[in-house]
Amino acid sequence: MELREAMRTSGSVRKFTDAPVPDEVLGRVLDAARFAPSGGNQQPWVVLVVRDPELRRRLRDLSVLGWQEYAAQVAAGVRPFAPGPDGIWRGAAIDLDAAAATPAPMSFIDHLDTVPVLLVLVARLTALAVMDVELDRQSIVGGGSIYPFAQNILLAARDEGLGGTITTFAIRRETEAARLLEIPPDHAVAAVMALGYPLRRATRLRRRPVGAFTRVDTFTGPAFGAP
Repeated sequence: MELREAMRTSGSVRKFTDAPVPDEVLGRVLDAARFAPSGGNQQPWVVLVVRDPELRRRLRDLSVLGWQEYAAQVAAGVRPFAPGPDGIWRGAAIDLDAAAATPAPMSFIDHLDTVPVLLVLVARLTALAVMDVELDRQSIVGGGSIYPFAQNILLAARDEGLGGTITTFAIRRETEAARLLEIPPDHAVAAVMALGYPLRRATRLRRRPVGAFTRVDTFTGPAFGAP
């Protein structure tokens, strides 16, 4: 598939056919994705291909709890787990314990254990050059060495006729997830990814035009790019 087409048609896919993904196909996806850039070329990723049914069910259950916390915040009209205007997390605007205990049906998460391919993307923390570690705001820089690899997985999957999505709900229970999957303390869960053959694929992805997010010289500078 031509790169530009893959980039324009790789929206999140959460509904899959029952067709299994052959190991050789998944192998090609990961083989292509491994050429993602990372700080210092540290390649800090470890990919867990979760196949054991019990591990899948327990990972789903952890994801459900995170989703219920997320959904309750959306229902309350706030952006889930977002820092405030000063860039600092000030705590949830709702009771997270109550939210986690309140069912919020969502077919994809409720059946996460049944997706054709379930990956857990793990990052080696000691390999990340977190240049914003001392800033008085939410840190984001470390992700620059792991999430390009995650996007490469989605693009390579698209080239193979697959679809998928990145989820982070289970990270709300990372301690339990790490114990479940035997992840050592110097590593962190970066994402839980689902892949499979799409039941259907969106043909028109809605995204802002270039001029809506690109500025010349300064944050308040004139818009760049065609409308």
